Amino acid sequence: MAEDKKRVVTEGHKAAMAEGRTQGRAVSAYLEVLEHHRPKRGRKRTPESIDRRLAAIDQDLSSANPIKRLSLIQERLDLIKEKEAMAETVDITTFENDFVAAAKAYSDRKGISYAAWKELGVPAEVLKRAGISR
Repeated sequence: MAEDKKRVVTEGHKAAMAEGRTQGRAVSAYLEVLEHHRPKRGRKRTPESIDRRLAAIDQDLSSANPIKRLSLIQERLDLIKEKEAMAETVDITTFENDFVAAAKAYSDRKGISYAAWKELGVPAEVLKRAGISR
């Protein structure tokens, strides 16, 4: 039976793996923030328009049949959640800067094209800052 050889990971390889993990975290965090704070299509709701709809729901609840009441209650819960989310402001600058610092090397290592980043919703200006071109 052949001798069992232990794999030896060099310090350079350890550093490269750590760098890859750091880049992956930066890219992942930015894409998550981008996805959760992407503008939605259609007419934009405002806190005032949500308040108006909540008032209408409260008025309709008393006369609604049980099925309609169930639907109105869920809509009210969804609107309250949406209004709370509007109050949260997320500064994506830090995430964007970390992405810009890591994206080029990550993209080269993983073979990710400009078109793939764009299709996922990364703005062209951010890709340009990261050094990723068409």
